[in-house]
Amino acid sequence: MVESDIRLRIAAELLLFLPARRRREWRRVAPDGTSTLGHVVQSLGIPLPEVGSLTIEGTEVAPSYQPAAGDVVHVHAVPRPQRVPLGPGRLAPRFLLDVHLGTLARRLRLLGVDASYHNDMDDPSLVAEANREHRVLLTRDRGLLCRRALWLGAYVRGTSPQDQLRDLLERFAPPLRPWTRCTACNGELVPVDKHEIDRLLEAGTRRSYDVYGRCPECGQIYWRGAHSEHLEEIVRSAVRAVDSQL
Repeated sequence: MVESDIRLRIAAELLLFLPARRRREWRRVAPDGTSTLGHVVQSLGIPLPEVGSLTIEGTEVAPSYQPAAGDVVHVHAVPRPQRVPLGPGRLAPRFLLDVHLGTLARRLRLLGVDASYHNDMDDPSLVAEANREHRVLLTRDRGLLCRRALWLGAYVRGTSPQDQLRDLLERFAPPLRPWTRCTACNGELVPVDKHEIDRLLEAGTRRSYDVYGRCPECGQIYWRGAHSEHLEEIVRSAVRAVDSQL
């Protein structure tokens, strides 16, 4: 008997994108003679940026491949850590976060990761900026990830900032440079002499600290030793998470 359907074996890591009642490793789809394999996969609810590769009998095929009856397709998840194509002169991936991930953006900046964020940007503008600046778009919006124009995106797993940060660090293992970026605007901090900002400091701060940095973008001032134990623990945990991926 000739198999009339396409059979897809979906990686366990991708089952979360399927409806809860239909989260099965094997799925059957009737071919229509026109849809590409990429379209078939996304029609199940799985954004293509979350797919590492598509293989048939061990041979990788492109999302543009037109599947035929009897094909057995393995849908693999993106390997971790994921390697991101870097733009000219770039040594580390850059990110753009959608409007719902403000806390995650601030935590990435705390770690020295280039994380752009705007709380008033719509979906087309997010895609345009991600493409223009060669940034990975981070979101929990599956529809946004399915936009064909998007250069590269990633679904953020987890609902708490702590879980989201762990997921991103495990997925991309970006180089970390804690305490080097402005958590407010993402600018890179530069050293500043104490006497230059003396009038801007409260007396207690002026007496207690001698090493300062300032954001050239927004003017925010930072000083060494002012970090709470909570922030210190975020940094320590992040360094451990990235080191475990290398």
